[in-house]
Amino acid sequence: MKRTQSAGRSRTPRTGQVEPASVTATAAKREFGQVLETAIRGGVVVITKHGAPKAVLISLDRFDALSQAGEARLDTLSVQFDALIARMQTPGARAGMKTAFDASPKQLGKAAVAAARTRG
Repeated sequence: MKRTQSAGRSRTPRTGQVEPASVTATAAKREFGQVLETAIRGGVVVITKHGAPKAVLISLDRFDALSQAGEARLDTLSVQFDALIARMQTPGARAGMKTAFDASPKQLGKAAVAAARTRG
C-alpha cells in the first residue's frame, strides 16, 4: 500500500499517538486488500481525495468501541440531566421561579446587581 503522508505506525514526538496511514482514493481502490488488512490489524487508514481527507477506515472492533463509548457518555449525561431537573422541582425552586416571574423589571435589575456583587 502506497502511503501519501505518513507511516501507519509512526508516533508523533510530542503526544506519542499513532499517526494513521493515509492513502489516496485511487490507491485505496487499487490496493483494497492491503488497506483492509491495515484496518483489521487495528490500524487507521485515512482516505484522501484531491489531497483532502474524505474518509477513515477502521476495524469493526475499533468502531464498536467508539460507538459504545459515546453511548456511555450519553447515559451519564442523561442521569445528570435527570438529577438537575429533579433539583429544580423542589418547593424552594418553584417559589424562587414564581418570585422571578412576578418581579418587575426594576426588582429584577436590583436582584441581578446584588447577585453580581456577591459573586465578586
